[in-house]
Amino acid sequence: MKAVQFGAGNIGRGFIGLMLSRSGYEVCFAARNAGQVKALQLKKQYTVTYAGEPQRSTLVSNVTAVSLKDRDAVVRRVAEADVITTAVGASALPEIAEPIARGIEARLAERPRPLLVIACENAMNGSALLRKWIMRHLAPEWKPLADRMLVCPNAAVDRIVPPQQHADPLAVKVEPYCEWIIERVPSLDLFPVIEGAQYVDSLEPYVERKLFTVNTGHSVAAYYGYRQGYRTIQESMRDPELRRSVERTLEETSRLLVSKHGFSQAEHSQYVSGTLRRFENAAIVDKIARVGRSPLRKLSSNERLVRPALQAFDNGIPVPHLASAMASALLYDDDGDLEAVILQTSIRQRGVGHVIRKHMGIPEDHALHQEILLRYHRFKAASPARSARTP
Repeated sequence: MKAVQFGAGNIGRGFIGLMLSRSGYEVCFAARNAGQVKALQLKKQYTVTYAGEPQRSTLVSNVTAVSLKDRDAVVRRVAEADVITTAVGASALPEIAEPIARGIEARLAERPRPLLVIACENAMNGSALLRKWIMRHLAPEWKPLADRMLVCPNAAVDRIVPPQQHADPLAVKVEPYCEWIIERVPSLDLFPVIEGAQYVDSLEPYVERKLFTVNTGHSVAAYYGYRQGYRTIQESMRDPELRRSVERTLEETSRLLVSKHGFSQAEHSQYVSGTLRRFENAAIVDKIARVGRSPLRKLSSNERLVRPALQAFDNGIPVPHLASAMASALLYDDDGDLEAVILQTSIRQRGVGHVIRKHMGIPEDHALHQEILLRYHRFKAASPARSARTP
């Protein structure tokens, strides 16, 4: 069995490639980094270290790589593959769709057969988006057959893998926890089960559980920690008052998730407790500048702060701690982050109320708008944000 994994970054190697290799696939990474491509071609293996106590490692073998610049090689690999996966960032999906489409045309011309395509991105309906882009690039004569042969289940992935440097360009350190949830779709049973993945009939409950717990909690720890001058998530979580703020915010999202999706209270409480322990993992250095970056995206209406707050509010669930988290995010002013610079420029020129209304999608007459505004001004007056960048 053959798999092509687009992206040989820390998630690609430390999560997706690892699980595909364990499931018996020969994994070919399609990547930009020339050094990593050459090393994978030569070594055909790499080491994944789990950041925990005790620390342990595993060897990932039966791997190789091609450069994304070598279009013919990428097309050939796609034509031969049984599975295509991605970990390139949602914004890069349109770019990789073209060589995937060319590879699909080649495989349909040689020997038509189903192809499993899973986008493992931090985005809603990533595989559906990738399928749309692939279909756009296909020649018209191949589209009807490709439509029948492409199996593109949406997926949700979760593993904390901070940026890191090693003498070995292929080595990667990851947290022990991981979650890869794949939505069951027609024809998915044509493919072997990926070891360690969880298959579900409806993905939305698990996407929202992760978004409203892991992503929400992470952002709260980052934006509160930034205001206190901390530089890592682990420092933030060692602050008892700040940790309580994270817990109370997740109590609000928990009420929503249990009510909306029917998770049992006991099961979900365990999930939240495990998430908090992940944030506290002292074997991982997770910088606030990484977790807090791109505040415009994280304050958008379909993201980790605004979306659960509005849903909870509409369901009669008070959200004072989510309001405080959004106010803290609005104060994020790291001048090394382009989105933070744009955000603060917009606030200075148009006012914070304008950002809440236009960017976050919360109208002025909404009670939550006023609550965020009040907390923003209170926080701003009490303690101006300090840079969380590494000196």
